[in-house]
Order: sequence, then C-alpha cells, then structure tokens
Amino acid sequence: MAGEQGAALIQQLMAISRQQVVELRILSLNDVIANTHNLLSRLLGEKFELVSRFDDQLGHVKMDPAQVQQILFNLVLNARDAMNEGGRILVETSNSELSQPGISSTHRIPAVTLAVTDTGCGMDSETLSHLFEPFFTTKANGRGTGLGLATVYNIVRNNGGTVEVDSAPGRGTQFRVRLPRVAEPIALEKIQPAHSPKAATETILLVEDDLALRQAAYRILSESGYQVLEAGSGAEAITVSRQHSCPIHLLLADVVMPGMSGRELARQLAAERTELKVLYMSGYEPAPEASADTSDPLVLFKKPFTGAALLDKAREILDAGHPKSSKKSGKRKREKP
Repeated sequence: MAGEQGAALIQQLMAISRQQVVELRILSLNDVIANTHNLLSRLLGEKFELVSRFDDQLGHVKMDPAQVQQILFNLVLNARDAMNEGGRILVETSNSELSQPGISSTHRIPAVTLAVTDTGCGMDSETLSHLFEPFFTTKANGRGTGLGLATVYNIVRNNGGTVEVDSAPGRGTQFRVRLPRVAEPIALEKIQPAHSPKAATETILLVEDDLALRQAAYRILSESGYQVLEAGSGAEAITVSRQHSCPIHLLLADVVMPGMSGRELARQLAAERTELKVLYMSGYEPAPEASADTSDPLVLFKKPFTGAALLDKAREILDAGHPKSSKKSGKRKREKP
C-alpha cells in the first residue's frame, strides 16, 4: 500500500503544478481502461470486484494517455480505500455533454464521461467540500497522501473537463469525469517490431528511490530476461556494483535522487566499469545546461512510461556502440541494427 502510493506521489505533484511532460494524442477511454484492467484488478486484490461497462459508440478525447491512466488509477484506488471489507467497483464510459461558459451564456459541447462507482462508506457534505484540496485526506496516517483526487481535478480541469461527485454516508460514491469530445480519428501508429525476450540476457543496475516505481521496472525487465540488480540510492548502488563481480551492462537511474544524483552516480561507476552504458529516467524536461554536458550526454527516458517503451529504450541503448570512455570493445557480440 505505502509503496504503491509512493509510486504516484512525484507524478501527482508534477501534475498539480503542471510541470509534468504532456504528450497529447487522440484516444479512446475504452482502450485505456481495457489495457489497464488486469493491472488494476491485481492492485485491488481478491476482496474487490472490478467491472467495466463500455459505450461501444464512445467518442474520442485528445489527452495524454498517461494522464488518463492517472485519473483512472486514482479514482479506482480511492474507491478501494472506501471499502474496508471489499466490494464492487464499476467503471463506465458514455457519450455526454459538457457545460462551458460562453460570452453571454453557458453552452454545451460534446463530451465523454468516465464514471467510477463504489459501494463504500460514502462521504458527508463536510468531506465533499474539501475533497479536491491537495493533501486533504480522511485516511489513516500512512494510508494516503491526499494528492490523488487533487491530481484528478487538476488534470481534468487543465484538459477543459469537469469532475462531479455524488455521495452520501452509507450509500457509496460515484465520480463522473467529463472530458471534451473530439471528432478526429485515432491515428494508426507504425508498429515497431518488438524486441525478442530471448535477446535480453544482459545485467541492468536499476537505481530508483521510489519503491513502487523500482518494483514495477524490476518486474518488467526481469520478466523479459534481464538480470536486474536494484538499489534505492546512489550510495546503495555503488555497494551493489562492487559486490557484483560480473559485468553490468546498463545503469538505469533516476536523474534526481536524495543524496547523490543519477549523473554523479554514473560518473563514479564509470570509473570502475568503463563498459557501462547509462539511461537516465526523469519526469521533467532537462535544463539546457544539463543537456549541454558533452562529457556525460543526457540520454533521458521520460516518466511515466509503459513497459513496452522501457524495454524498447533499454534495448536501444544496449545495442548502441560503447561509451566514449570505453578503452576496450567487442567483448560481447552484438547484432547490427
């Protein structure tokens, strides 16, 4: 529970302050929900039933897919926390309309609705009045950050939508997110050939101070065949590296960490492992001066990311040439791209 909440904390703070990198796409909420259903079911556990009802004629929205996932995860996990003994969570989509203020009067535009309904304890009017305030929470200490619903509200508002809530003590809660509907079709993306898991034989040192993010990346990489060493800080990573007598092929590290940055860690490890390649992770755009450091080029992988994107980027870096600092090359054969 704590790790799962910690995984979203940095991402949620960035969303509230509008510092998160946003990549708008034409998409269907149905697709996002379908693609995350299994993961959400595992997070909820056996006591909870997750049910999805899709409008087959649902229109499209123009949003960042990662932000849609944030909305969905926060609403579903908030519903879970309202049902201590388990229960049913219903996720529905539908076409609707959205009220927007005009010059002389309020007018309505086409919209799509994402509704999340739980059978939990419900909320009184006092709680409802503070619901979207950052850091407001009714959960026990250590069970919530108070950022989940504030994140939802800010993402929806920044995308021109609204959030409505119906709730009463003992009657459960329904959140309805309305987002502007667009007429544009979903663009067909070119499908790149997936990297074969059989090619994933290298060792990766994964360094991330956020526990749940580290666990998620560890699972993705290890299930694809990589040997993954993990550390929660730069100092711990140096210890792990020195205790590992075999080669480490890739350092996958967060740029910003307490105590020692990812870049400083990479410099220290490079002195001991000249063949080490580096891939940095960050939820922020790098500052111009950071990107200009030619002695340590910033190969950046943006958070949040999908498992497929992580595997593709790791494979890309591993299959590239050796770092300039490398004195020897050719110790392992690599296929040419």
